[in-house]
Amino acid sequence: MATTRTGSSATSGTATASATGSQRRGALDLLMKSSLGKLLRRIGGSAPKTSGDGLLELADALLSVRGRASGPALAAGFFDHYEGCSKAARKEFLGAIHGLHPADSGAIDAAIERWNAHRDEAAARALHAASEAPSRALINQLNLAPQGTRKLIAMREDLLDAAGGKPKGGLAALDRELESAFTSWFNAGFLELRRIGWDSPAVLLERIIRYEAVHTIQGWDDLRRRVEPADRRCYGFFHPQMPEDPLIFVEVALTETLPGAIHQVIAETRKEVPAREANCAIFYSISNCQKGLKGIPFGNHLIKRVVSLLKEDLPQLKTFATLSPVPGFAKWLAAEQEGKAVLPGASELRTLAARYLLTAKGRGLQPRDPVARFHLGNGARLEAIHANADLSPNGLRQSHGIMVNYLYDLDYIEANSFALNESGTIAAAKSLRALIEEKPADKGQKGTGRFSGKAAGSESVALA
Repeated sequence: MATTRTGSSATSGTATASATGSQRRGALDLLMKSSLGKLLRRIGGSAPKTSGDGLLELADALLSVRGRASGPALAAGFFDHYEGCSKAARKEFLGAIHGLHPADSGAIDAAIERWNAHRDEAAARALHAASEAPSRALINQLNLAPQGTRKLIAMREDLLDAAGGKPKGGLAALDRELESAFTSWFNAGFLELRRIGWDSPAVLLERIIRYEAVHTIQGWDDLRRRVEPADRRCYGFFHPQMPEDPLIFVEVALTETLPGAIHQVIAETRKEVPAREANCAIFYSISNCQKGLKGIPFGNHLIKRVVSLLKEDLPQLKTFATLSPVPGFAKWLAAEQEGKAVLPGASELRTLAARYLLTAKGRGLQPRDPVARFHLGNGARLEAIHANADLSPNGLRQSHGIMVNYLYDLDYIEANSFALNESGTIAAAKSLRALIEEKPADKGQKGTGRFSGKAAGSESVALA
């Protein structure tokens, strides 16, 4: 049953009924104009101009539709209108739609009574149907539009932009429904793992250049150096509804030893290693491609799938590790040094980075650093810390050039992940633990790498 929106006041029952009737006719007119506009464009006519005034009414009409055959056309008409609206109109719609269509408390109460009376499969289905938020039903219907999945991802990107990345109120409620839907639709079991090579379609390669978020790809020649040589690999997850648009991709270097700096991997001139002679597979860049899919866990599945694929193709590989940035280190160090301008030397920076990665905590005893949280949460081990490893402007700005290796040992990743999630224990090489061991006389000296056992704003963690 559709929810009728009313104005702030009404002079009489007749006026209210008239306004409601006009509103419904307006919604249908907008819907027909939008669908008609598509037809007119196909035959060379001109489409009617759209505005933001009718998005909520169009959603009302969509939620009132019962015929499945008309669903795709109606959803396509909605997106025609949505994409023609201003950012302000879209934000108004996204913030209001969930609140204007609350859960049907009467239907939920009736379903609960039925469940209490019968406790059978039919009663369980009825309760599930009654408790589904109307906004989730709208999302499911909009997905019927041609390229509906892609358009819904773009809609969530609009939502996150409108909320500054932190939705509240109605935006937060709709965001929860979108994230829940995407988590189901983009289950790793539905995704296709594909190798991306120099012979991939140009449109896909252009997107790889644009989406790269860790180490900027400086044009086509740089891209070719990353995907064509025998000792380089690139893999991405794809969804059937978006066959030429990756969800996430990882770049891999096949090397003889564990690298300690990014220039060893992406230099313009280097010695190529025959794939069958490589000992290590290094994941040196992982990029999420769709902002609208924020919060959907692709990365952990991607790395484990790629490790399995590489072990099958190149059984001589012994080491699977990353060469990763430490994006939160510079900010943390600035707070620890209380604004001191002098930057410590390379050796001390490594010690400070070890302390940051092993002791600085965020929520739930998880590592504060987002990249560390990702890899350690996947069950990797903090293996090595390198100074002067990324001298790019971004590398110096966010981590003072520090990079680290996280080691993926398939025999231990489940145990490592369990230890971190249950007790906050970080798997780390003994050499890194030794870096932060303190002498009694050194306690309490900030900015020198010889801090007390608890970093500012963090919780201490057992390092035994």
